[in-house]
Amino acid sequence: MVHAIEIGKDIEFAPAKFANIASFLNIILPLTMLGAALIFLVMALLGGFTWLTSGGEKESLAKAQKTFVNAIIGLVIVIFAFVLTRVVGYMLNVQILQ
Repeated sequence: MVHAIEIGKDIEFAPAKFANIASFLNIILPLTMLGAALIFLVMALLGGFTWLTSGGEKESLAKAQKTFVNAIIGLVIVIFAFVLTRVVGYMLNVQILQ
């Protein structure tokens, strides 16, 4: 006995939701960028709050500056990864984030 499923235009087959890597990246990359932007915002606000409440203490100011630098480094890494993904997608002729 043979069992088969007819897969037509009207039937959605759940395991084949992502037909290729580009469709998967078109969902994951914007979510990752949004998450990175939110983390950057929280770190920048935390660094600003630490700076404002430091009261002139050198240790607190250094901690606030370190938080700002780490937030900016993280943002630069995420932007670089995004640009690299776009360039690789362009070189391979894959439509990513179109």
